[in-house]
Amino acid sequence: MSHAEDIVPGGDRRWWYCLRHNTPEQGPGCPDKYRLGPYPDRETAAEALHTVAERNEAWDEQDRD
Repeated sequence: MSHAEDIVPGGDRRWWYCLRHNTPEQGPGCPDKYRLGPYPDRETAAEALHTVAERNEAWDEQDRD
């Protein structure tokens, strides 16, 4: 069964995190230069900044080693 939030113009169901508005968005939205993603669902997109911080810390640690 489809959810209303899954219905977007053009059928693009991927999620993005908008850096301009600090919120997840689905389908066409802000220009890509302001977005992180794509992500498979809203929850993952909402955690985008946390994921970026974790990855940056891991890469910084690799550089120190």
